Amino acid sequence: MGASDALTERAAFLRDSLHKSRNHTDRMVSTLGSFDHRLSALEAAMRPTQVRTYAIRMAHENIDKTLKSADVILGYFERTREAELKLSRGPRDNLESYLTAIDQLRGILQFFSSNKSLRSNDGVVNQANNTLAKAIMKLEDEFRTLLVTHSKPVPPDSLFGSLPEISQPLSGSLDQQSESAKNLSSTNHSEHQVKSSEAAALTPPKLIPPRILPLLHKLAQQLVQAGRQQQCLKIYREVRSSTLEKSLSSLGVEKLSKEEVQKLPWESLETKIGNWIHHMRIAVKLLFAWERELCNQIFEGIGSVKDQCFSEITANSTLVLLSFGEAIAKSKRSPEKLFVLLDMYEVMHELQPEIELIFDGKSCSEMRDSALSLTKQLAQTAQETFGDFEEAVEKDASKTFIADGTVHPLTSYVINYVKFLFDYQATLKQLFLEFGHGDGTRNQLASITMRIMQALQSNLDGKSKMYKDPALQYLFLMNNIHYIVKSVRRSEAKDILGDDWIQRHRRTVQQNANQYRRFGWAKILQTLSAQGLTSSGGGSIPGSDGGSSGLVPKPILKDRFKSFNMQFEELCLRQCEWAVPDQELRESLRLAVAEVLLPAYRSFIKRFGPILENNKNPSKYIKYTPENLETKLGELFEGKSAAKMTAEPRRS
Repeated sequence: MGASDALTERAAFLRDSLHKSRNHTDRMVSTLGSFDHRLSALEAAMRPTQVRTYAIRMAHENIDKTLKSADVILGYFERTREAELKLSRGPRDNLESYLTAIDQLRGILQFFSSNKSLRSNDGVVNQANNTLAKAIMKLEDEFRTLLVTHSKPVPPDSLFGSLPEISQPLSGSLDQQSESAKNLSSTNHSEHQVKSSEAAALTPPKLIPPRILPLLHKLAQQLVQAGRQQQCLKIYREVRSSTLEKSLSSLGVEKLSKEEVQKLPWESLETKIGNWIHHMRIAVKLLFAWERELCNQIFEGIGSVKDQCFSEITANSTLVLLSFGEAIAKSKRSPEKLFVLLDMYEVMHELQPEIELIFDGKSCSEMRDSALSLTKQLAQTAQETFGDFEEAVEKDASKTFIADGTVHPLTSYVINYVKFLFDYQATLKQLFLEFGHGDGTRNQLASITMRIMQALQSNLDGKSKMYKDPALQYLFLMNNIHYIVKSVRRSEAKDILGDDWIQRHRRTVQQNANQYRRFGWAKILQTLSAQGLTSSGGGSIPGSDGGSSGLVPKPILKDRFKSFNMQFEELCLRQCEWAVPDQELRESLRLAVAEVLLPAYRSFIKRFGPILENNKNPSKYIKYTPENLETKLGELFEGKSAAKMTAEPRRS
């Protein structure tokens, strides 16, 4: 067989195979097509069953959900009933339970409000809202009741005990002028040097019992949460502000208008100022500080409510205290007010940091500003009073006449005034800084003191002219300037004015003493002079040196002794009425007179006395021995005589 036959045979075989395969494929397609028709029919037959099965399953799921929702709703209904039952009992017996019921009722209302499908329960929601509103009203009542019940004024003894350096309130009137300035200055100034750190260590009394504080805090939280913030503040403000005012009133704080303050007599006003200083310290360091702490505890975590609340509580009390200070600062200036002004300035300056701390926040800004303004007003008025005092001293026109030439009341007043200034060096330093004088406190104080002293001396010079007798003029100046020097040497003014100032004025004292001796005793010394005793007739006697004194007419000599006796007696009578209050100065002045008079008298008697010894009754002319004169001189300047003064003031 050839190759082509074989190839032909194979091709025929392949055609047969392909034909058979196509037949098989057609039969398979036909068979599969019949299966598809049968499956479609079966599926169509089962579809209703599947639908019913799915519907039944979904119905069961909905029934389960509905049952569960119904259980939840029934639970809320039950909790609503329980909450209403608790709220119906009020907060008095069990506040914690009452507050829990309110929170529970709020949760129930939130549930119903957030489920729109439960609108059919509007009646329940309305009832719950009404119940909640009534419950909040009861909370307001309970908040007020707890505050009123437990808010009591702080007893004065407790306040004074908390600041033991503060004495009880002053009463009655103080002495006039220098004594009043001295008493007020020494009392107030020493009591006011208390540091802020001392107040921080104080244990405040329980304004509200500790067990009540958490309840008030929770009540405040609930009221603010319920939108009743203003009502809560109003209740708290009314109760606590009234209690605070009663605490201050029990201390003696008075509400006085500016006009009432200006009409008060100085003695009464001085006492009230002293008490005001105490009241300011107690109010700031204790009452206001405690009120701030109480406010912080009750309104802790409730926004800025506590600042506003504290501001409203203290507003009226602060106004009463500061308005009194302002009335004093703006009242008519007078020298005696300087020390109380310094005391007031001192306490305000001391309290300023605490005021800034206690009255912190925007709500209290007006009070802070008012306190700072008062401090500056007091500083300004005190500074102006310095100038007024200097002028008043220089121009003092009082007609007080000191007949015995002793220290004038103006001198003692001014010296006491100046000495008291040195008790206020720290205060004055701060006051000078207020007006830009830098750190030169000592220089400022020295300048002020020197000007005041100079003004005093100028005035004393004028007052000395009231005396007709020049000797008494100089005695008056000697006494007063000596008093000034002695007082300065014994005070802190010595370090300020310096040794040069003291030495200059000691020389002035000596100069006045010399002038007194000159004018007081020059005339009588002339009677002991040999001048005028001529030798025209009469006997002669040997002089003290063994020579002859010449002939001295006895009548002239008798007149000379009579003149001496008369002048000496008159001088002693008059000058025993004069006074030198300083013992050392008095003895020194007596000695100075004796050193001039006694040697001259001894010499005169020794020289001329023998001429009259042979005369009848010589003691009629030679009445005194030198020892008698010395005894008489020892009685000068005692100011003891009650006789009518011979030195009269000149009338202007």
